[in-house]
Amino acid sequence: METRGAVSKEVLVGLLEEARERTRFLLKGISREDLLAQHDPIMSPPIWDYGHIGNYEELWLLKEAHGRELSDRELYDMYDASLHPREERPSLNLLMRDDADVYLDAVRRTVLETLEKADLDSDDPLLRSGFVYNMILQHEAQHNETLLQTFGLMRGRGYRPESLVELPKGSTPYGEMVHVPGGEFVMGTDDRAWALDNERNAHAVDVPGFLLDKTPVTNAAYAAFIEDGGYTNRELWDGAGWEYIKEENIAAPKHWYQPEPHSWWTVRFGFDEPVDPNGPVVHVSWFEADAYARWAGKRLPTEAEWEKAASWDPTTGTKRLYPWGDEAPRGGDGRANLDALAFRPAPVGAYPDGASAYGALGMVGDVWEWTASDFRAYPGFEAFPYREYSEVFFGPDFKMLRGGSWATRPWAVRNTFRNWDYPIRRQLFVGFRCAKDA
Repeated sequence: METRGAVSKEVLVGLLEEARERTRFLLKGISREDLLAQHDPIMSPPIWDYGHIGNYEELWLLKEAHGRELSDRELYDMYDASLHPREERPSLNLLMRDDADVYLDAVRRTVLETLEKADLDSDDPLLRSGFVYNMILQHEAQHNETLLQTFGLMRGRGYRPESLVELPKGSTPYGEMVHVPGGEFVMGTDDRAWALDNERNAHAVDVPGFLLDKTPVTNAAYAAFIEDGGYTNRELWDGAGWEYIKEENIAAPKHWYQPEPHSWWTVRFGFDEPVDPNGPVVHVSWFEADAYARWAGKRLPTEAEWEKAASWDPTTGTKRLYPWGDEAPRGGDGRANLDALAFRPAPVGAYPDGASAYGALGMVGDVWEWTASDFRAYPGFEAFPYREYSEVFFGPDFKMLRGGSWATRPWAVRNTFRNWDYPIRRQLFVGFRCAKDA
């Protein structure tokens, strides 16, 4: 079974420090007013995310792993996401930026002291193979992406990052499909160093043969759906989706607008720019993805179909950790657009070296991809280390997303990683690809 495996204490120290540097880099230049503001009712004030990153690290790397605490109960309660819904967070007595900096630094110093003495070969499942440290790295990475979602909702001039890499040009026109033959594959993983509880356990799934879009759906293809009356054709829409788009007066992806007929523009981090016809469509809800797929005579892939197309190597009968193999991605390495380096998706087909064994492109990076599946537990699921990470969300209310986006940090994504959200969500860096029965 594929696994990223344990890493040394020295590597963990480097990863923890780099993760904090990135968080602070993203917050650089954000005004005090914007740090404290709630830019959308579905998002927290950025300063809450920052304090929560430090408190979550204290909770798991000090209190739970080593029995040490720096904070009182009030601080734990304030940054407990399950105690305070987002609408309450602006009214909390949150740590301001300078105090939060001091707090996060104090937590980190103590974390590094305890890491020196930690037994990563312990029978304790939190410490074994460094699981709890890897969990914290992924948690901070997830909040980096959440912060970028929030910054994308800022009004006025907005957040204006500078691209750190030049994206390659796309080379694959949208419309091609790859064939994934029927048969069993291994879904999920038994890894306990990096994988989170909802990714386990590994289990065989028999998937009938299907066709899958070689790339995510492009802006040009989605614009054709709009121009053909996709948002006004009731027959294309799930019942709840139809009610949603009518109630919210939605007629295009979030951030799109049309200054003149057949000319689509978007607002990206405060910049107005023409929609790239070859880029993957982004900021669409599950309902919009589902309606487009129906318009195109296709459907959304199931979560099992997505994972098989991304991970299974039919030649060797083995599972890959990433579409291209088991080597972990690095930002700008030519196989995927990850790590918030470009601050936008690349044109589809821009990373041929990142192809899966079946020839599907862009399955990791650029945009998260909606699937047809609800969030369900795998056979043998056990909540770890707490129920609120996954178990309380299981059921039909949440749809599955796969693959990561341009804003996802490399260690927070893999073929087995499962993300989920409400089908109405559009602030996510999310698109989709379609499937058909073979």
